[in-house]
Amino acid sequence: MSKEAAEALVSNFEADALNETNLFKSLKVGKSELQHRAVLAPLTRMRALYPGNVPNGKLAGEYYEQRSRRPGTLIITEGTFTSAQSGGYDNAPGIWSQEQITEWKGIFSKIHKNKSFVYLQLWVLGRQAYADSLARDGLRYDSASDGVYMDEELKEKALKSNNPQHGLTNDEIKQYVEDYVQAARNAIEAGADGVEIHSANGYLLNQFLDPISNKRADEYGGSIENRARFTLEVVDALIEAVGHDKVAIRFSPYGTFGGMSGGRDLGLVAQYAYVIGELERRANQGRRLAYIHLVEPRVTSPEFTEGQNAYLDGTNDFALSIWKGPIIRAGNLALHPEVVREMIEDDRTLIAYGRLFIANPDLPDRIAKGLPLNPYDRNTFYFPGSEGYIDYPFYKDSALPA
Repeated sequence: MSKEAAEALVSNFEADALNETNLFKSLKVGKSELQHRAVLAPLTRMRALYPGNVPNGKLAGEYYEQRSRRPGTLIITEGTFTSAQSGGYDNAPGIWSQEQITEWKGIFSKIHKNKSFVYLQLWVLGRQAYADSLARDGLRYDSASDGVYMDEELKEKALKSNNPQHGLTNDEIKQYVEDYVQAARNAIEAGADGVEIHSANGYLLNQFLDPISNKRADEYGGSIENRARFTLEVVDALIEAVGHDKVAIRFSPYGTFGGMSGGRDLGLVAQYAYVIGELERRANQGRRLAYIHLVEPRVTSPEFTEGQNAYLDGTNDFALSIWKGPIIRAGNLALHPEVVREMIEDDRTLIAYGRLFIANPDLPDRIAKGLPLNPYDRNTFYFPGSEGYIDYPFYKDSALPA
């Protein structure tokens, strides 16, 4: 990484040392005593091995070890499939087989050796999967409803592979809940400090929450309460299986990725207010989740570059007025320390960093001191191998002045 390349990125924002702010105060999250509140966001990297969706223990182990070197860091892993049926991407990891569990155990041990913490994100694709890949493996192409395709390309794949989109039966929903439970138990067995339920970004649980994809007329569709039922059943099952303080959840109320409604449907604020209210009700009964994780309207889709297609007419502040526990906020924040300063005035707020945590394995140290940042190479985000994965330099190894 050249000095010129790094300085080109630095010129795009005004660096600000945040070491004296709440971002670098300790906070208890679940059972983990974090030493700061700069979190590694869940980032799909597509380095797992096919067949088997087995984490690449050597590469992924180094990647997570690098980013956990500041003691007390919270690492949220990339999305991890709860079962073969939950997947549909060949090079994303799973957590259902013994081989997968063994590799995750080694990865988690490296994070813990650095005195940091790890939550594994539980991921179910639904209609964002590749129907032809699922058909190859004898698996269904699932979503909330029959035939409500995300786009024409995925519809064509589904029809050509004779694997049309399938609205889940109630028994199949129950099986997914059981898969979430087993995956959570496997993650804790492997040494994870907790699990994060992925109910954001247009994946299966989000497909049930959003009326644009949920056309059901049974107890899982129609009303706000019914559309939330699947997500809350997963929450309750995991609380029962591994404990409330080892469970977290992610939402994207304004997200459009995966064909979701985003700000086009103002009723979704009520949908998420209801779900979050139900989580706070459980908290008041002694079952508070470790945290809620929200994608900000600053980023409506991970497809966009920073600042592109931000939703400017909404805010996640409604969630903070309902939920009284720890809350993680994510969305183009590394380049906007002035926004971070405002957000972390709330003393239970954490900030998740994504793309620039890829390019800066020591990002918390750089944010604390207001140091320049390495630029990321988006072309290598999902590229197999070590390039763009474990070869970004730490600040101390760069040519930049101290």
